[in-house]
Amino acid sequence: MLQCVIIDDEPLAREILEEYLFQSGITGATQFSNAPDAHAYLQMHEPDVLFLDIEMPEINGIDFLKSLPQPPVTVFTTAYRDYAFEGYELGVIDFLLKPISFPRFQHALEKVRDFLQLKEQNTNLEQNLSEEKPDFIFVKSGVQRVRLAFDDISHIQGLKDYAIIHTGTGKVVIKGSVKAMLDIFPPARFLRVHKSFIVAIDKIRRIERNRIIWGSYQIPIGRNYKEEVMRVVG
Repeated sequence: MLQCVIIDDEPLAREILEEYLFQSGITGATQFSNAPDAHAYLQMHEPDVLFLDIEMPEINGIDFLKSLPQPPVTVFTTAYRDYAFEGYELGVIDFLLKPISFPRFQHALEKVRDFLQLKEQNTNLEQNLSEEKPDFIFVKSGVQRVRLAFDDISHIQGLKDYAIIHTGTGKVVIKGSVKAMLDIFPPARFLRVHKSFIVAIDKIRRIERNRIIWGSYQIPIGRNYKEEVMRVVG
């Protein structure tokens, strides 16, 4: 069972998250109404996931997360949409906008579970050096080697020291930063659009404001990357 920590200065918000966790089969979440108390707890414990509010007294959620040397997988919970981009800069796995619906919460929880499960598979990338212009890479998971075609990859999300490769049939979590991925995925086919995201150029179909819409995903476009994105997509 996932070990969860909820940090929110609003009692009702904590109750809602606790109820959603209960409906998802998770009990015993540790709750805090302020960041300083939570900081002391996290120095002694290593939970699986942190549900963290942003607008709080004393210290806000963003500064709190920055203060943690080894933060758990984090989901931001806030009433302010504008924080989403900064959250992804910090490597959060998802961003829940209040009032949070149960289906949206379930989606975030599934992302957390997928990441933690895939992380345990100890998967590594193997760069294909046998061809001058390869159209695939291999991932090694245990004793198995699995081929991933570039055509099947939609985007890559960085999460601290890991990268999540999204394909048409599932996800693969590997050890390595987004920057390291740029040395493996060909620049003619993949474009870095944010500090934490790389997108397959041929999968870009729709851009709204500073977001690339891909199915149920909304991939942020960072300020430092917007000019290059618009140049590539025309």
